[in-house]
Amino acid sequence: MRRVSALAVVFLAWSLGSYEGTAWAQRLNNPHDFLGTSSGFNVNNCAVCHTAGMAGKKRGNPALRSSEDVAGFTPYASSTLDAEVGQPDGPSKLCLSCHDGTVATDNVGGIALSVSFSSDKAILKRDLTDDHPVSFVYDANLAAKDGGLADPTTTESGLGGTIDHDLLVDGKVECTSCHDVHSNLGTGALLRKPNNQSSLCLTCHLK
Repeated sequence: MRRVSALAVVFLAWSLGSYEGTAWAQRLNNPHDFLGTSSGFNVNNCAVCHTAGMAGKKRGNPALRSSEDVAGFTPYASSTLDAEVGQPDGPSKLCLSCHDGTVATDNVGGIALSVSFSSDKAILKRDLTDDHPVSFVYDANLAAKDGGLADPTTTESGLGGTIDHDLLVDGKVECTSCHDVHSNLGTGALLRKPNNQSSLCLTCHLK
């Protein structure tokens, strides 16, 4: 049975009552909405991934909890890949603290979490060789070297700004570049925008 990683659900040192009736207890209405599940998980949705108050909030780095998962992953590799891909970091590492398929038991606010939150198709495991690479620098130099990528500093993302501004995290491609964990747009797979006719893919890929 799939259980939420202990690393991703460390509870804030606040009482459960401090969230009631506030924006903190808002429903996400997507697969990351843990409120009211059969586990009895009725604490702050945000506390699963964010630190108290989300100080210094900005897109891609809204005071995320750090994952202490130090076990290695096997990253994507290809002879035609120009990017330098290493171990996942930043928000991707936090995503993988739940989506790597490891099983952990935790107790949040006195509630034992023993319910399966992730379907099999959402479990990537530690072998990422068949998944899109993450945690690599995507800049104008990589675009020029590759020849098949748009320049992220000048190409519009379709979300109001450039690829660099809207989709990258500290200049890197991360899980959150394509997926919006808060999405309620019904795009499927919590995509940042619809991928009709590969429109999301073609934001960065020229071919």
